[in-house]
Amino acid sequence: MRELTESAITILDRLVSFNTVSNRSNRELIDYIKDYLSELGVESTIIPDATGQKANLFATIGDPTVPGVVLSGHTDVVPVEGQVWQREPFAVTRENGRLYGRGTSDMKGFVACAMAIVPQLKAAELKMPVHLAFSYDEEVGCLGVHSLIEHMTNSVAAPVAALIGEPSNMTVVDSHKGSRGILTTITGKAVHSSRVDLGTSAVLGAMKIVQQMETCSDELEAQSDPSLRFELPYSTINVGVIRGGTARNLVPGDCVLQWEIRGTRPDITDSTQARITKFIDQSVLPDMQQRFEGSRIETSIVYDVPPLVAIPGSEAETLAKRFAGTNETFAVNYGTEAGFFAMADVPAVICGPGSDTEAHIADEWIAIEQIDKCMTFLEALVAHVQAA
Repeated sequence: MRELTESAITILDRLVSFNTVSNRSNRELIDYIKDYLSELGVESTIIPDATGQKANLFATIGDPTVPGVVLSGHTDVVPVEGQVWQREPFAVTRENGRLYGRGTSDMKGFVACAMAIVPQLKAAELKMPVHLAFSYDEEVGCLGVHSLIEHMTNSVAAPVAALIGEPSNMTVVDSHKGSRGILTTITGKAVHSSRVDLGTSAVLGAMKIVQQMETCSDELEAQSDPSLRFELPYSTINVGVIRGGTARNLVPGDCVLQWEIRGTRPDITDSTQARITKFIDQSVLPDMQQRFEGSRIETSIVYDVPPLVAIPGSEAETLAKRFAGTNETFAVNYGTEAGFFAMADVPAVICGPGSDTEAHIADEWIAIEQIDKCMTFLEALVAHVQAA
C-alpha cells in the first residue's frame, strides 16, 4: 500500500474516534484538524455556531487573492443507536480490504484524504490555492455550510470550482435533487371521545393533509422525466413522522407532521409546497374552524437544501473528470452541500471515495481501494494547481 494512502488511513482512524453524531459537539475534531494543519504551517479559521459547541473550519494553502479550488466535506455523522454493530463504531477496524467505522464512507474518508494531501500542497509551488472547507450539521439539513460559505466569500478570491467529497465511488456527480424539510403543526380541540361532537380532531385534519400529499406525489411520479438521469426521475414527497393524540378515548387536540419534498428543480419544490398549503388553507382549516374557531394549522421550513443543477463544461466538471480519469458524469437522488456552493456562484460537483450504500448502515465501511483512488485524484489536483 502506498505511503500516502496509509497516511490517509491513519488520519481517518483519528477522525472516526471522535463521536460527531449531529446531536453532539464536533469541536474536538475541528480542534484536531486545526492543530494538524498548524503543525504543517497552515493557518485555519474556526467558524463556530451561536452556541460555540459546533464549528466549521476553513483553511487556504496558497495565495488567497488568486481564484482557487475548494475541497469540501462535512464532519458530522448519523447516529448508531438502534443499529446492531459487530464492530466498534468509533474506531477504524481494518478487515479484508475494508475500513469499518461510523463515518468512514460518509464522509470522514474524504476529509482524511484532503488532510493527507496537505503536505504535498505545502511543498509545491502553487499557481492557484486550494481551500479546505469542513462543515458541521450536514446530516440534519446542511445547517453549518451557510456561515462557511459566507466566510469563504468574504475572505478569499471567488474559487473556480468546489469539489465536494461525498461518497460517489470516485465518479463525478454533477446533479442531485434538492431536499426541503417541512414541519406542519395541527391544533384542534381535545375532548373525551364519548363527545366527539364537542371536539376537533387534529389527527383527522392531518390525515386529510397526508391524503393530499399522496395525490400530489402520484402526480409528480406521473411527470417522470428520464432525461434527468436520476434513478427516480421525478420529484417526491415523504411523510417521515406523524405524532398526535395521547389516548384511545381522547379526541386528539394536537398533531405534528414532519415531511419533505425532494425536488428535481427549485420551482417544483416551491409549487408543490404552495399547492399543499393552498389545500390546507382552503379545505382543511376552514372545516376544522367550523367545529372549533380556535383551530390552527402552521407550517414552517426546517431546512432547505437546493438541488445541484448540471452545468456542462463548468470548471468543476472539467477538473473533476480530468482528475478522476473519466468522461462520464452522473446524477444522484440524495442532496449535498454542493447546491449551496453553486448558489454562491462557485461551480460544484461531487466526487469522493466510498458509496452511499455503504454509508449510514451498521458496520459502515469503505474500501481501502477507494481511499487509494481518492489520493490519486488529489495528486492530480496538486499537479494541476502547480501548473495552472
